[in-house]
Amino acid sequence: MTKDYLFEIGTEEMPAHVVTRSVNQLADKTTKFLNENGLKFKNIKTFSTPRRLTILVEELAEKQDDIDEIKKGPAKKIALDQDNNWTKAAQGFARGQGMSVDDIYFEELKGVEYAYVHVKKTGKKASEILLNMNKVVKAMTFPTKMRWAANDFEFIRPIHWIVSLFGNEVIPVKLLDITAGRKTEGHRFLGDSVVLANTGDYEDALKDQFVIVDATKRKEMIVTQMSELVKENNWKIKPDSSLLEEVTNLVEYPTVFAGTFDEKYLQMPAEVLITSMKDNQRYFEVYDQDEHLVNHFISVRNGNQDFLENVISGNEKVLVARLDDAQFFYDEDRKYPLSHFVQKLDNVSFHDKIGSMSEKIKRVRIIGNFLAEKWQLDEQTIADFNRASELYKFDLVTQMVGEFAELQGVMGMHYASLAGERQTVAVAIKEHYMPTTAEGELPQTIVGSLLSIADKLDTIITFFAAGMIPNSSNDPYALRRYAYGIVRILLNQSWSLPFNKVLPEIVTELDGQTSAKLPKTELQDDEIASFIRDRINQYLQRNQFKYDIIDAVLASNQQDPIQILSAANVLQLHHDDEQFKPVVESLIRINNILKKAEFKGQNIINPDLFENESENKLFIEVNNLSKLTNLTALYEGFVGIQPIINLYFETNMIMAKDETVKNNRLAQLKLISELATGLGDLSKLVIK
Repeated sequence: MTKDYLFEIGTEEMPAHVVTRSVNQLADKTTKFLNENGLKFKNIKTFSTPRRLTILVEELAEKQDDIDEIKKGPAKKIALDQDNNWTKAAQGFARGQGMSVDDIYFEELKGVEYAYVHVKKTGKKASEILLNMNKVVKAMTFPTKMRWAANDFEFIRPIHWIVSLFGNEVIPVKLLDITAGRKTEGHRFLGDSVVLANTGDYEDALKDQFVIVDATKRKEMIVTQMSELVKENNWKIKPDSSLLEEVTNLVEYPTVFAGTFDEKYLQMPAEVLITSMKDNQRYFEVYDQDEHLVNHFISVRNGNQDFLENVISGNEKVLVARLDDAQFFYDEDRKYPLSHFVQKLDNVSFHDKIGSMSEKIKRVRIIGNFLAEKWQLDEQTIADFNRASELYKFDLVTQMVGEFAELQGVMGMHYASLAGERQTVAVAIKEHYMPTTAEGELPQTIVGSLLSIADKLDTIITFFAAGMIPNSSNDPYALRRYAYGIVRILLNQSWSLPFNKVLPEIVTELDGQTSAKLPKTELQDDEIASFIRDRINQYLQRNQFKYDIIDAVLASNQQDPIQILSAANVLQLHHDDEQFKPVVESLIRINNILKKAEFKGQNIINPDLFENESENKLFIEVNNLSKLTNLTALYEGFVGIQPIINLYFETNMIMAKDETVKNNRLAQLKLISELATGLGDLSKLVIK
């Protein structure tokens, strides 16, 4: 027999961002609890609002299965010592079955006597086991916790009530001074308390009290109402799943409404208005059919249509106050030339262990110019970079960014444009922060990409030199994200940057040009290079490369992300080809021969020592391969000469008695091996 089990934790309003993850955690921990206690069930459904976390365990068994089985234990010679006393092994076996050693008996199996017990237990009732649901609640974790009254117990918010119903039976779970019952609470302002007769009443009973407990249904209500409002006014809105999720978890009974603000505020950059609406007030911005921002917003009320005009008016006043502040900051900032803000950066600290923001700007310009020369960028690009690097942090000291920190870079772009700077310079100021998340949008311009890489490289180099190095569990300055961003930008722009070679050169360029600490040893340079190179592993994993291919390309000494990705692409493309296995096996065989021979000679091959045509033919073909710079062509070349390599091995004894001939043949193999390393350490590949 089965019944549904309803468990609800009623709290004060929780932060929206923890609601979904918390109810999922409750479901996961309950699943583990029921499985550990041998209670079968069909499924767990979740419900949540800002004031409650609820699970419905569907078709939960009314009791554990009865147990009637024979359990086999250790052999008799292990269960009993020389004096015929029970050993710890026997005692542990019996205890593990919930029995005592008096219950052990012996039977012979294939000529050996073993200990056995007959385990016969009547399963516990679910109602008895569910009394321990308080342990599930106590095991929950949160990013921040609260204690209330004189309790040591911590939870995301104070708990006010608990519902625990097994069908129509109350399971009186106790937590602190609360005993679970069948009474839940409706909407804080519109609803009343509800006494549930059974679990099936839950959703409908609370809906009557203006609580939509199913978060998915609340979200659908919001989307439907917004769509109707947008259609009615011929507007457009842009999808924002994270904001939609947030407002869903801010309300128990959603009612969508639209508000208005003065058109004069539209003269400010759109990002200022969007930030004021979305980030500060959780409003959806509104566009016309041409996708121009209009002077309206859409929001969601936690309630019904009653007195909605008052709600709209109140929200409009709050938003206008924010927009008035933004307008003031915008007007004040525009009174000054950009140089006014740049000069202020002398007094802005980048980090107290590293130096000022002005010093960072100087280092970034040096790094950027070094890279621009390496990549042979044109004169205009370099000029734009130098101007952008002079300005790119100026908006940090503007009043607008001081109030709206999330607009850093964005306001720099707009203020630079208004000041008459070239568009490439202005855009680069915004783009240097990109990507702002691991998989976030990348800079699209060359100048912005160069500035972003130079800025991130400087941060990583100086933080490592100052001893602020991320460990396995701690990266407070997001240096891994910066390094991953560098890798992604390099790959996006197809810029070559072998880290182990270039980083020491950059440090040399910076030496004497900054008061900040710099890496002093080759070991420190290698540590930074390895740190950035390790992010290539992350990139390859996120882009679904086979694990053995990742191992192969990263096991090589190659440091350039472009070359590493190129090798991975070639191996991934041909991994399942018919020719892949024989090609890889032959190249691995060559490496094994060289290792066994401990050959450390040079690739100096003397054709005069060839004894047959197969040697000459392989020599010609390998020389042709050595001229290739494209890894795809190199792999195809190895496929093409596969019959020649096979013939070479069939015709020649590599380890010839004549030392000169042997070394000549090993030199030939070494050349092939070195060419193959461009594809990685092929011994790491799993071939079938």
